Amino acid sequence: MTAESTAESIEIADDDLVTLDADLELDEAAEGRDLAVALPWRGFRHTNGYLFTTMLLSALLSLTAAVVLSIDAWILAADPTKELACDINAVLSCGSVALSDQATLFGFPNSFLGLIFEPVVITLAIASLGGTRFPRWFMATAQFIYLLALIFALWLFFQSTYVIHALCPWCLVITFGTTMVFMTLLHVNIRDNNLYLPRGLQRKAESALRMNLDLLMTFLMIAAITAIILVNYGTAIFGV
Repeated sequence: MTAESTAESIEIADDDLVTLDADLELDEAAEGRDLAVALPWRGFRHTNGYLFTTMLLSALLSLTAAVVLSIDAWILAADPTKELACDINAVLSCGSVALSDQATLFGFPNSFLGLIFEPVVITLAIASLGGTRFPRWFMATAQFIYLLALIFALWLFFQSTYVIHALCPWCLVITFGTTMVFMTLLHVNIRDNNLYLPRGLQRKAESALRMNLDLLMTFLMIAAITAIILVNYGTAIFGV
């Protein structure tokens, strides 16, 4: 074997080693990504017990408000001049909101939507607390539907504040409950990788949960709604 062929063989072997090292690095990187996604969730806030109990209580709160608003809608249908129990003052007035066009956007009282959807959320929460695991597509669909519900609730809030110029206390309860259900459902779906997110986005979403950024987001949303109410109505909301 000549010196030239020996050198050539050594060069080929070196290339093979470089390729092997590169493959190993890629495999390790992929394994690291999988490990990052599969890291265990530690802490009570990430447990089914906490998340689905919060979801259940929020949905029950919204359902209660929807029932009251549906009864009020029936009362006002019979007598539009009837004063409701939640007609507290000029600002906090369920009647003013209930008699607006926005209150029957789909041709029937908006509260009827709560009578339809809240029992579904309650069933989902109770079943999940009992150990039921719903299909990925079902949870992703539920998230999308509740995104629409949250957008609708916030739209109604802005309509009440800036167009109707009156606030319905029970509607505010529904806005709060819808926000809480949406955020707890989002927490569950990110934790369980139900949203069909790209791997990189999924990892970032999980990191956000581990840093409690979802709690911050929830707080900021509720704080923003409270601030909008106080800025627009001030002490008038208390009848002063």
